[in-house]
Amino acid sequence: MSTSPAWDPVRGIIVDPASPEPLYFQVARQLHAAIEDGRLPAGTRLANELDLAAGLRLSRPTVRQAIQSLVNQGLLVRKRGVGTQVVRTKVARPLRLSSLFDDLAGLGGAPSSEVLVNRVEAVDPAAAEMLEAPGLLRVRRLRRVRFAGGEPLAVMNNYLPDGILDPSDDDLREQGLYQLLRRAGVRLHSAQQSIGARLADAEDAELLGEEVGAALLTMERTTYDETGRVVEYGWHVYRASRYSFNLSLTHG
Repeated sequence: MSTSPAWDPVRGIIVDPASPEPLYFQVARQLHAAIEDGRLPAGTRLANELDLAAGLRLSRPTVRQAIQSLVNQGLLVRKRGVGTQVVRTKVARPLRLSSLFDDLAGLGGAPSSEVLVNRVEAVDPAAAEMLEAPGLLRVRRLRRVRFAGGEPLAVMNNYLPDGILDPSDDDLREQGLYQLLRRAGVRLHSAQQSIGARLADAEDAELLGEEVGAALLTMERTTYDETGRVVEYGWHVYRASRYSFNLSLTHG
């Protein structure tokens, strides 16, 4: 005997007790979809757990588990005295040879940058090794905070061999690094990249608007031109609550 799905008329959630999907997962999946497609925009306040549970004819622990799963993904936030609210969705960035600025612009994310460091300095052995240039004497060092929609998203550090690019602070605020390299005649060919994670220290927290100890994604990338020369080495940290990487895998 089948059971009629419960219906929440306010949020349009359908829960089917006969489905093999766990009940909490059904609720979380539909809330996630509503956030992604804009039906639940940033700032929307959800009904409290008791009201949601009553409307969906579910237990309060089931609703709490659904909400917590979205809190863990950075899509919802619990605020004392306010309740549960929708926050900005993550930037899902594909792994390809492009800059964060380019990807955000393509997604309509209104990118902007604060330039913290833009200077040429004497190269140290670590920088020379990263750039695979043991005879290099000087290096351009960049450090920027990237914003999306006015919200800090990443702290970006780069080394470039001196002479390959001479950007002004305005250039770095208004354009992506790869765009500037291409305009300078550099033909980007390939990159080696590694992704990891760490916890935010005090400096990260201040720059990114996170709490000390918050989860951060890390990325290191070495970029080569068509001659095999290293043209850029970058090491960046991203807010895990607002950012993810997408990978496409094929069978080969």
